[in-house]
Amino acid sequence: MLRVAGSDDYLDALLEAIRPGAEHVLAFYDHRVGLIGTDPRLMLMPWDDHLAHRGDGVFETAKFVGRKIYQLDAHLKRMRSSCQGIHLEPPCSWEEVREIVLQVATAADTSQGLVRVLLGRGPGGFGIDPYECPVPSLYVVAYDIHLKSEDVYERGVSAFKASIPAKQSWLATLKTTNYLPNVLMKREAVRKGYDYALCFDEHGFLAEGATENVCIVDAQGRLSIPEFTNALAGTTLMRGVDLLKREMDVVFRGISEGELLEAREIILVGTTIDALSVVRFNDKPVHDARPGPVSRRLRELLRADLAENGIPF
Repeated sequence: MLRVAGSDDYLDALLEAIRPGAEHVLAFYDHRVGLIGTDPRLMLMPWDDHLAHRGDGVFETAKFVGRKIYQLDAHLKRMRSSCQGIHLEPPCSWEEVREIVLQVATAADTSQGLVRVLLGRGPGGFGIDPYECPVPSLYVVAYDIHLKSEDVYERGVSAFKASIPAKQSWLATLKTTNYLPNVLMKREAVRKGYDYALCFDEHGFLAEGATENVCIVDAQGRLSIPEFTNALAGTTLMRGVDLLKREMDVVFRGISEGELLEAREIILVGTTIDALSVVRFNDKPVHDARPGPVSRRLRELLRADLAENGIPF
């Protein structure tokens, strides 16, 4: 028979509860509390926050290396756009959100990691009506980053065509917490023994990875990027385009599955990986099955850009 506990007993039991991943949490902030915490056992979210039980919210994740946050303003700009798409505003000004992110990163007291910002509809009930939530929620957390070894970049990775289709256009272009298709793509990749999964739209054109953008170096030597119809415009990818377009032609267009095997390079681009070569797709070699020069150059440019233009804290 379960015991009905009072506040003190329940809090004691809560603090003793199993907390997987606690060792990776560095610092966190809940706008309702208004303080930065460092004990992962206290990093809790109200069960009736629509962010949790309806996926009604948006998020962004930025990287910091050498105590410099990369692309923070670009991430917050995209977050504002995502908020507009679901009619959501933060519980404070965007300037305050930015300052909170910097303060949480500082409190993490480490040179490198990730900082995630979550904006939700807020607590207020277990229904679907967004108007039952009087105040939006804001959560910010800094946690460990797990960077890939140089061996991975030197040998490249594998990818395959996922059975999960690309998201509908209106949802794919917003970075919401509704990430079930992404989760299922990752699950499929793990179960089938591939490093990454790539999804395609209803017309058979390449969209994106589970959490990465995808581009190719085509037969003409151009950097070809899927149009952002059924894919999210990545902050890392778009910054990479700005840096690389001085050195080669860049085009946005539909890319068929067949083109992936004819490409000189397939490149994954994302916050934690920068640029990473896919050397095998659907168990077939891509070009000479080795990481290519564009992937290496793109990674080099992104890393140098972080060192030069990252926001210090």
